[in-house]
Amino acid sequence: MSNLLARFLVAVVFVPAIWALLYRIDPIGFFLLTTTAVVVAMLELGAMVAPDDKPTQYIGAAMGLAVAVIIWRWGTNPKVLLSLLVGVPLFGVLVPLFRLGDIQTAGLRAATLAFGPLYTAIPTTLLALLRRDFDPGWVVLALMMAWFSDTGGYFAGRFLGKHKLYEAVSPKKTIEGSIGGLAGAALGAVWASLHFLRGTLPLVQGLVLAVVGAAFGQAGDLVESLFKRSTGVKDSGGILPGHGGILDRIDALLFTASITYFYVLWR
Repeated sequence: MSNLLARFLVAVVFVPAIWALLYRIDPIGFFLLTTTAVVVAMLELGAMVAPDDKPTQYIGAAMGLAVAVIIWRWGTNPKVLLSLLVGVPLFGVLVPLFRLGDIQTAGLRAATLAFGPLYTAIPTTLLALLRRDFDPGWVVLALMMAWFSDTGGYFAGRFLGKHKLYEAVSPKKTIEGSIGGLAGAALGAVWASLHFLRGTLPLVQGLVLAVVGAAFGQAGDLVESLFKRSTGVKDSGGILPGHGGILDRIDALLFTASITYFYVLWR
């Protein structure tokens, strides 16, 4: 209950702030929020794989920041995107050659710097692009798919959960919780279709989008659980009471944001 209360109090603070950034403040304000999340997430990811290697953590955070700025400024330029997708991994794997450090973790650090900035920065910045180039309602939908799924999964798993979903990666998650999460996301899609995206998001498409997005979001949650279990940490950080770290909070959102952006782009 104390964990649930902490989550509630965090939501009381952040939900109004996010609403203001989406609907009352210039789009750059929301971009600054998403970019801050990227920097913190990269620091957390670096601390997970190399807890005693501050330079690696800072380099990763700087790379995440650079990717976010490039996506925000030139995200619709195919040449820039291709250069980014090739250049970041190549630069990331070269970093440990210039500062070797512990040879036992060098390969893991190289993989983290090659993959981490793209993994954290691109999907997160896509939320800022949805806010700037389309309708803030799409950002709300992406958030709802992640957070309603998390809430629905929490209560369904707590009261109905009996069958493990993927015990080797996340022992507490259940199949019943997963289904409850999909139902929660579907409710969010109904609300979006009938209210703040009315006339823009057809109900049937919204339901399909919610189920697909939430399913990928749950997979994203498992991906981050895999990172944590393989590095022996419980939470990616402690910046958010009741939630852990930023990476713990956006693991599903990285996927729901991407799915939402793909839908808006290609519909």
